[in-house]
Amino acid sequence: MEENANTSLEEDFEGQATHTGKETAWPKGVINDWRKFKLESEDGDSLPLSKKEMLRQMSSPHRSFSRDDKDTRERFCRKMSMQEYELIHDAQEDESCLQQYRKRCMQDMHQRLSFGPKFGFVCELQNGEQFLEAVEKEHKTTTVIVHIYEDGVKGCDALNSSLTCLAAEYPMVKFCKIRASSTGAGERFSSEVLPSLLVYKAGELLSNFISVSEQFNEEFFAVDVEAFLNEYGLLPERELPALGNGNLEEQDVE
Repeated sequence: MEENANTSLEEDFEGQATHTGKETAWPKGVINDWRKFKLESEDGDSLPLSKKEMLRQMSSPHRSFSRDDKDTRERFCRKMSMQEYELIHDAQEDESCLQQYRKRCMQDMHQRLSFGPKFGFVCELQNGEQFLEAVEKEHKTTTVIVHIYEDGVKGCDALNSSLTCLAAEYPMVKFCKIRASSTGAGERFSSEVLPSLLVYKAGELLSNFISVSEQFNEEFFAVDVEAFLNEYGLLPERELPALGNGNLEEQDVE
C-alpha cells in the first residue's frame, strides 16, 4: 500500500512539476506554491524591483480589490498574465530554480510518507525490563531488531559494527543490542548461540536467528547483514538521500 502511495504521488508530482518546455496546465495550488518558492529563492540584489513586486503579487493570488476598482483589477490581471509568462517561461533563468523546487517537493512528499518514530542509532539495553519495553511498547509500524551478544564471542563485535551502520541507513528501524548476561535469561543464550538476532513488530516475534554470524564469511560487513535481512523482508525501503544542489536525475532516489 505504501509503495503504491509512493508511486501515485511521484506520478502526480511528475505531472505537475516537470519542466518540458511546453505549455503545462498545472493545478492552481502547485502554481501558487511554485510562485512563492521562486520569490523566496530569487537573489534580492539581482532581481529588478518591478519583477520582485510582480512575483509577490503572483504568489498572493487572493489580493482584494474594491468594487469601484474594476478597471484596475482588469489591468492588473492582464499585466499579471504577461509578467507571469515572462517569469515562468524563461528557461535559462528558471531551470536551476525549478530543479530546486522539484527536489523540495520530493522531500516534502517523502516526509508525508514517513510514518512512525525515527532512530538512527543502536540502543544499548541494560536489562530484561528494558528489553521487554523496547519490543512491546514501540510504535506498531516500527520494526525492532535486537542483537543479543557477549563480549569476546566471535562475530559479536562485527555484527555490532554492522548494525551501527544499518541504523544510520534505516532510521525507521529500531536497532537494539543487549548482553546475554543482562537479559535475565543468560542460560538460554550461551556462547554457542551467539550472536543472535531477534526481530519484532507490534510486539510479535517475526524472526529469530541464532549463531547468525555463521551465515556470513569469517569477515563480514554491514552490506552482508543488510542483504541477509532483506532476504527475509525484514528491512523497509531505504530513506531518501539528502538532496543537494546537484541535478536530481543524477541523484539515486529510492
